[in-house]
Amino acid sequence: MNRPMLMLGNEAIALALIENGCRVAASYPGTPASEILSAVAKLRNDRGIPMHAEWSVNEKVAFEIAYTASVAGLRAAAGMKQVGLNVASDPLMSAVYSGVKGGFLVISADDPGPHSSQTEQDSRLMAMVAKLPVLDPDSPAHARDLVALGYELSEKFEIPVMLRPTTRVCHACQDILPGDSVPPAGEADFRKSPSRWAATPVFRNLLHKELTTKLAEIAGWAPTAPIRWNPDASGTRAVVASGVAAAHAREVLEGLGLWGSVPFYQVLQPFPLHADFVSHVLGSYGEILVLEETAAVIEMQLLDRGRVRGKATGAVPEAGELLPEEIERIVSEFAGIGAGKPAERGAPPPGRRPTLCAGCPHRASFYAIRRAAPNGIYPSDIGCYTLGLNLGAVDTVLCMGAAVGQAAGFYQAYRLGGKTVDIVATIGDSTFFHAGIPGLIDAAVQKAKFVLVILDNAMAAMTGAQPTPATGCGAMGEPTGIVDMEALVRACGAGFCKVGTPSRFDEFVALLKEALAYSRENGPAVVIAREPCVMSLGGKARADAPKAVVTDACAGCRHCVDRYECPAIVFDEDGKRACIDGFHCAGCGVCLHVCPLGAIRAGGGEGGAP
Repeated sequence: MNRPMLMLGNEAIALALIENGCRVAASYPGTPASEILSAVAKLRNDRGIPMHAEWSVNEKVAFEIAYTASVAGLRAAAGMKQVGLNVASDPLMSAVYSGVKGGFLVISADDPGPHSSQTEQDSRLMAMVAKLPVLDPDSPAHARDLVALGYELSEKFEIPVMLRPTTRVCHACQDILPGDSVPPAGEADFRKSPSRWAATPVFRNLLHKELTTKLAEIAGWAPTAPIRWNPDASGTRAVVASGVAAAHAREVLEGLGLWGSVPFYQVLQPFPLHADFVSHVLGSYGEILVLEETAAVIEMQLLDRGRVRGKATGAVPEAGELLPEEIERIVSEFAGIGAGKPAERGAPPPGRRPTLCAGCPHRASFYAIRRAAPNGIYPSDIGCYTLGLNLGAVDTVLCMGAAVGQAAGFYQAYRLGGKTVDIVATIGDSTFFHAGIPGLIDAAVQKAKFVLVILDNAMAAMTGAQPTPATGCGAMGEPTGIVDMEALVRACGAGFCKVGTPSRFDEFVALLKEALAYSRENGPAVVIAREPCVMSLGGKARADAPKAVVTDACAGCRHCVDRYECPAIVFDEDGKRACIDGFHCAGCGVCLHVCPLGAIRAGGGEGGAP
């Protein structure tokens, strides 16, 4: 406890939650936020803290559970990524009106870039829409500090507070000196007040007016006021920045020798921007450069485009990360010292496009889908299985759970023209629980004719192997209830629900064809492709797996490499033939069904030769 520890930003946030007496934490995994709850659960177990931590079925549920704990007087937090905030937006908008009793943090991790997201939306804009104060950390240590400040702000004004780390904060590492955990502060004590907690529209109007008053007071609260880091600097041009851009800007100003001549301000609370700060910078400087990711949240609150330079004026790119070299260019131009020499970048290193793991059961499922419905339409969803697009078995990816609705949409669109087409949608088990169920209910009611394949590997694999409602294990390793997926599918109204094992390839293809035949006549058919994620095997090949080898029948057509794309199948350019990489091979045996010439067979030996 008395020595610094190298921590991820997400681990620093989790530490701060524990240190500041968070009693209920809930989350749905999503990069870059996934490690927050895992770290909370570990700290909770290591320190024996009486708190509840859970992986919820989706972000909306996570928000509602944590928020309600704060209504009962406990400190709480809900964690998610920025697109997850969309799912939680309904309770978010209402909760800001009702307010809180115990401190409540909404941790929404943004992904400028984006590195692993379908959008790079700015959660601060959602905070503005909801009228929610938001804090913008620049580093893991800063995120830890702002958790404490956020709880103080939340409880002083009885309002939820958003903490908005970005990918470079969540996944950066920094030495952190752990502190002691705050003893649990009291027990749940819900004080009934229907006009607040169950407000009808007339009371909502009053709550909205109270919220407006709160925001005006928060815009003058000293602890979250912008920081002037170089008070001795003089000049008519100033730089204002927040988040990681502020950390980069400080280094750039020092590196360019501008630290003593360009006043620099860091905004901790982008919304509501402090009113006195707005008056100060507009009254003190002829030109102001605003650096922020991703939207122009601070810039639009300064309300003077004649002097403010930023995204609206074209001085700062509207999309993408503000990397140090980009900030150096922008600051150089703003300071009138030239465009600066752009950082030299070498050629990008050779790489391989993202692909499913060797032995991943999803690859077998996708290959089987192409075999069963070669001319089909393939809606899919968010998760590892998005990589099924490499196999030609994913045509659309929209958002969590959309595979089911889009499958129904394709069916209805073609039906209007009197046409039929095989539609095979894919969705992961965790994603099905998250957002796929309503779509399946609707499809069953409307008798939409398609096959839904639920890729059930017993975990949320892409985000770090978090449990699903069918796993029977919680975030802290505790036993939980188990949801029967097959019974749930049938309860949604699907008349066809069967379970198959993708690596039993021929059987699985036959099952898909059976489901297609059913769906063409009746409505949605569901196939649960159940096989554990290879990560759960600990790198070991399946004990009963056939050893695959490439025989001399290989003609070097590359079909197995290009169309099946297993990392364990490599192409020997010198020998003009495929080989099996025994180090990576997980022994699923599905490749035995892939070669059109039958050149991959079960056999002995190493290195891919019989």
